Amino acid sequence: MRGHVYRRGETWTYVVDIGHDTTGRRRQTSKGGFPTKKEAQAALNVALNSLQQGTYVEPTAITVDHFLKERWLPAVTGTIRPTTYSSYAMHVRCYLAPAFGRLRLQHITPLAINTFYAELLHGWNGRAILSPATVRRIHATLHRALRDAVRWQLILRNPAGAADPPRARRPEMRVWTPAQLHVFLGDAAGDRHYLWLFYILTGVRRGEALALRWSDVDLEAGTAAIRRSLVPVDHGLVFGEPKTERGRRLIGLDPELISALGDHRRGQVKERPRMGADYDDQDLVFAHRDGKPLHPERVSRWFSKLVGTTGAPHIRLHDLRHLHATLALAAGVAPRVLADRLGHSTTAVTTDTYQHVLPDLDHDAARRVAALVFARPGARERELGSAPGVGNSEPA
Repeated sequence: MRGHVYRRGETWTYVVDIGHDTTGRRRQTSKGGFPTKKEAQAALNVALNSLQQGTYVEPTAITVDHFLKERWLPAVTGTIRPTTYSSYAMHVRCYLAPAFGRLRLQHITPLAINTFYAELLHGWNGRAILSPATVRRIHATLHRALRDAVRWQLILRNPAGAADPPRARRPEMRVWTPAQLHVFLGDAAGDRHYLWLFYILTGVRRGEALALRWSDVDLEAGTAAIRRSLVPVDHGLVFGEPKTERGRRLIGLDPELISALGDHRRGQVKERPRMGADYDDQDLVFAHRDGKPLHPERVSRWFSKLVGTTGAPHIRLHDLRHLHATLALAAGVAPRVLADRLGHSTTAVTTDTYQHVLPDLDHDAARRVAALVFARPGARERELGSAPGVGNSEPA
C-alpha cells in the first residue's frame, strides 16, 4: 500500500492507493483541506493503518438524505414487517431527513444526534413536543440505518451508538377493580359486548382480536389460535404475522366466553342474508355487518366513547390487556402460564410489566407460610397432611 501528501493551494492533501478495480487498474482516493503537512501525513497514516487492518472506509459525498431514501429504505423493505417499514419511512420523512438530510453521511456525529433529540423533546422547528418514548423510536430507526451503513462499509462507526436517547417513562397503567368492571359490563351490554368481553377474558392485543377468524376458534375444545394481527398501515389495513414466535399461541376460553361467542356466531349467521351480495365473507369473528374488518383505531375510539357513557373510570382499550393480567395474577395464575397466554417473549417481560401486582402475591405467600408455622399443632398437622407430597411416615 502506498500513499503521499502534497500541497494544494493553501492546504495539504493526501492520496492513498486502495486497491485495484475489476480491470486490474490501480484505484486511489484522496482527502484534502489539511492546514499543515504534518496533519495531512497523520491522516494518511491512519488511512494506511485502516487499510492494513481491513477497516478502511472510503471517503464519500453521500448525504444522509440520499442514503436513507435511495439506499437504506429500498434495501430493507423486503426484510421487515410492513408496519415496521411504515414506521421507518415516517421517521425518515418527518424527522431524520429534514434534520440531517443535507449533511454528509460520514459527517454525522453523536453530538449532533443528541442535540436533535433534545430539540424534539421541546418542539423541534416549531413542531409538536414529542414524548421520550417517541424519540426513542426515532432513535431506534436512526440506529438501525447507521448500523447498516457500517455493515455496508459507508461509515466506520455508528454515531447513534454513542448518542443518548431520553429514557422512556413507563406509561401509567390504569385498570378497573372488579366492582368497576362489573359496572362497565352492565352498562355496556349490547354495545359490541362480545368484543369487549373477549379482550377482558383473553388479554389479547387489539389487532389480534380483530384478525381472529372463526376457523381459528374451536368452541367445543374451548380454544382460540392467535396466528395473525390486523394493523393500520398508510391509511389501509394489513393482516400481519405476530412480532415473535411466542406471539403465535393457543389460548383457552372460559365457559362464559364460549357461550357468548356462540351467541355472537349465531347472530352473525342470522344477519348475513340481510346484506346479500354486499357481504364480504372474510371469516372474521369481529367485523362490520358487511363482514369487512374493523379498523383498530376506530375500535379504540368506540371503547373510549363507551367508557365515557358508563360509570366506570376512563381507561384505554389496551388497559384491558393489563386488566386481564392483573386479575389473572391476583387469582393465582403462575407468571409462566400468563406469559404464554399474553404472548410475551419471556416470563421476565410479564413479571417486569406487572411487578405492581406481584408484591401483594408475595405477601400472601408469606402469610400462608406463617400460618403453617404458627398454627396450633393439630391444625398444622392437618395442613401438612393435606399438602401434596407431604406425609408422616419415617424415611426408609
